[in-house]
Amino acid sequence: MLTVLAFLPTAVALVLLALPRHTPAKVIRGIWVTTTAGLMAVVIGLWAGYAPGGGMQYETRARWIPSAGVGYHVGVDGLSLPMLALTCVLFLACAVHSWREDRRIREFAALLLFLETTCLGLFVSLDLIMFFVFFDLSIVGMYFVIAGWGHKERARAALMFFLYTFLGSLALLLGFIGLYLAASPHTFDMVDLTAANPLAGRAVYAGMVLLAIGIGLAVKTPTVPFHTWLPLAHTEAPAAGSAILAGVLLKMGTYGFLRIAMPMLPEAWRQYATVLVVIGVVSILYGALVALAQSDFKRMIAYTSVNHMGYIILAVGAAAATADTSRQAQSLAIAGAVTQMVSHGLLTGALFLLAGSLHERGRTYDMDAYSGIAARAPVFAGMTAIAAFASLGLPGFSGFIAEFQIFTGSLGPRPLATALSTLGILLTASLFLRALQKIFLGPLRIPDAPGTPRPFGDTRTHENTAIVPLLALALVVGVAPRFLLDVIEPASTTVLELLAR
Repeated sequence: MLTVLAFLPTAVALVLLALPRHTPAKVIRGIWVTTTAGLMAVVIGLWAGYAPGGGMQYETRARWIPSAGVGYHVGVDGLSLPMLALTCVLFLACAVHSWREDRRIREFAALLLFLETTCLGLFVSLDLIMFFVFFDLSIVGMYFVIAGWGHKERARAALMFFLYTFLGSLALLLGFIGLYLAASPHTFDMVDLTAANPLAGRAVYAGMVLLAIGIGLAVKTPTVPFHTWLPLAHTEAPAAGSAILAGVLLKMGTYGFLRIAMPMLPEAWRQYATVLVVIGVVSILYGALVALAQSDFKRMIAYTSVNHMGYIILAVGAAAATADTSRQAQSLAIAGAVTQMVSHGLLTGALFLLAGSLHERGRTYDMDAYSGIAARAPVFAGMTAIAAFASLGLPGFSGFIAEFQIFTGSLGPRPLATALSTLGILLTASLFLRALQKIFLGPLRIPDAPGTPRPFGDTRTHENTAIVPLLALALVVGVAPRFLLDVIEPASTTVLELLAR
């Protein structure tokens, strides 16, 4: 089942590329949306059949390169299942939102479907080489999305994105090889490496491996100071590309910390937990402050991703900061980190799709070029306001549940760091309120960019169909989060048990 889920998008992508050139665009779009909807249905089925607390499920093992210790091994647990659901939700939303895309739609749909395979494949991988292959292929796919369908500086943005993240992936590979060499017998299997804990008692070796893996994952996350590729890539990418980059691809880094670094390098993780906490706090405050200074709406949203990823780093660092921290607090911190990944994916994905709708109408992301749009586009204004307030942690939405768990779990072991991090919420509130005031309130002002019609229309049916479910899911998680937490919490307890070895 997981194999079909992971590779079906690429199979459909190949079918799309094989269709005759004169195939109508509506047929291409229909196949794309139908495929992503079908994958969403499969994940719903997986969720319905998943037994919380049952450990790794839906596992499949097969020989691949046995002489090198590489195997085909897939499965899901409470860490990966929410990521699979988030991936399918966002790719479906992007397919629907791109219904009016007319620039080489066949190639665009095929690339997004290929990207979906890389994301789903990574989240079900239980072999380090499989994880690395999907990690690397996602870089290739997103490079072509930015370079082929981005804005004015798309070539530079795509090149910077590729070079930075590819360099990070090389560091990641070195760390994986370090784990492989330390294991006896040599293996890249995640389950076997986690059980063996091959670097126990080897502080220097483990520290070097953690450094390599940490850099590779930090570039992808991204955390300060490895974030510099992010703003330009987000600003220049098409709306669907930005939503996938922020909503799913960034989670590959944070997911890697929880799946690989923490359980496989527990001693090193505990030893350097303070460093992680500091990086998390710096990312929270730096991301919010720089976002506050932006006049470009999309660039502002990009920097809030640095801020929100910082909360996750704070949580996973604080969970291992002290040995005498209560197990319940540690579990809250890790569960909050996973919930934050889901929440950020839904809300920031919605914000980037809304930014794409703004650019489609005004041909610019410059907030100073707009004013009073709420009178012309009340639905657009309402959805943007809901996404903004939810993103800053308003009670009733998923962001509040995630941040509440993170702060509650982090306050005991790291009171000063947690107190400083709460300032990030105040800064986030300031930057979103400033953006809403500039764009939607006051006298009407619409940019006169070439090719821009003077009327500023409200959101269309396909845009509402893509964005409203993301906001609705954020609301459901905020009001009734048990269906999600019941899956996440047993897995977070397992991570803590592995971390305590």
